[in-house]
Amino acid sequence: MLIRKPADIPYSEVTPQSLYLRRREFIQSAAAGAIGAAVALTPAAARAQGRPKLPNVGKSSLSTTEPLNDYGDVTGYNNFYEFGTGKEDPKANAQRFVPKPWSIRVEGLVKTPATYDIDSFIKPHPLEERIYRLRCVEAWSMVIPWVGFSLGDVIKRLEPLPSAKFVEFTTLNDPQRMPGQRVPVLQWPYLEGLRMDEAMHPLSILAVGLYGETLPNQNGAPIRLVVPWKYGFKSIKSIVRIRFTDQQPRNSWQVSQSREYGFYANVNPEVDHPRWTQASERRLGEFRRRKTEMFNGYGQQVAQLYSGMDLRKNF
Repeated sequence: MLIRKPADIPYSEVTPQSLYLRRREFIQSAAAGAIGAAVALTPAAARAQGRPKLPNVGKSSLSTTEPLNDYGDVTGYNNFYEFGTGKEDPKANAQRFVPKPWSIRVEGLVKTPATYDIDSFIKPHPLEERIYRLRCVEAWSMVIPWVGFSLGDVIKRLEPLPSAKFVEFTTLNDPQRMPGQRVPVLQWPYLEGLRMDEAMHPLSILAVGLYGETLPNQNGAPIRLVVPWKYGFKSIKSIVRIRFTDQQPRNSWQVSQSREYGFYANVNPEVDHPRWTQASERRLGEFRRRKTEMFNGYGQQVAQLYSGMDLRKNF
């Protein structure tokens, strides 16, 4: 009999722990459905405790109509290596993280380099709830109700110079507050970048909350990027610097493993990760895998950004 060791099993074949632990809940719900209508567990009912509410949050026409993922999955199953490499590590290790006071430095090819307090940075922009799909490179996905505002509007206000072709983002680098940074699994601080037309696209947002509340620490408090047609590692968390440049930035995963992670990171079922397929994914809360959609289902909105590009080469 062939025995597979843990090292032989790709992430894409591993059932998420939170999903495994809820198997009884799933079975009980199915049984209840067979004899009558089951009572749905709403995301609000799944919360262990409330967080501060965000005021005056509007709705966005750009949201998907798919059912939301459970709040426990969204806040308890995360990639955030600054707080540990396991999916449950960020929630466990980020509880003492205090994301205030917080400032964001804007520099590079911009009219007026400056440092902004987080509140003054956010204040000019109306908050919207954007229900977006999140697709991670390990072939799992969620549907999350982010609260945020247009990155493009921020960029217009900051007035980058005409020579700026890219925008680079940097995460806080503080091993005392982020214990995962004490281990050199990546080159810290975490860096990410977008081409300017990607950053200006209406789907790109800076998120400051989810489920109508402020961001939990493990989800990137107090402010993070969300780019829904790209793999999750592009949506950098806990941003402290925005830099405009005329050179394509080298993002952290590209620096670490360039054969496996590129700059663009567009969700593409036709280009597999070297160690597992990207043709299908497992939505947390579901047992059956589903087919991965090109650009994570946002192709109608963003495909024109990559017209004429070889997406196998520019992965």
